[in-house]
Amino acid sequence: MDFTPIFLMAQSAQGGAAQQGTGGTMVWMVVLMLFFVFYMFFISRRDKKQRQEEQDMRDNLKVGDEIVTIGGIMGRVVSVKDDSVVIETGADRNKIRFTKAAIATNVTAQARAQQVKNEREAAAKKAKADKKAGKDKKADK
Repeated sequence: MDFTPIFLMAQSAQGGAAQQGTGGTMVWMVVLMLFFVFYMFFISRRDKKQRQEEQDMRDNLKVGDEIVTIGGIMGRVVSVKDDSVVIETGADRNKIRFTKAAIATNVTAQARAQQVKNEREAAAKKAKADKKAGKDKKADK
């Protein structure tokens, strides 16, 4: 059974047996190159979006937010400046200064976002249940 694609069969019919191998190889090289270009495009878009989200998180730090640094140090933000953040850690309130680039996550912001998400899901479930209850009442009449 021959699994040669239609465009290769058309080329082989025109070019002869000697050119079939060269033409088929060139077509497949072009296809692979196009696949590689699209793959790299989508990967770079995803990475750019992730870097933008991280930068937004760092730009939106507020005093009182709980953060985790890339080194694993956990603390509460005491002051925020243009390119640095002072946090206090532990029960004895040691203060440490970090660059904003060293902040991995904002725990407080993630908790707020999770709470908003849960509230939206609960509202959607309630609306769906109310809608279903309304249809059941109409069916009973």
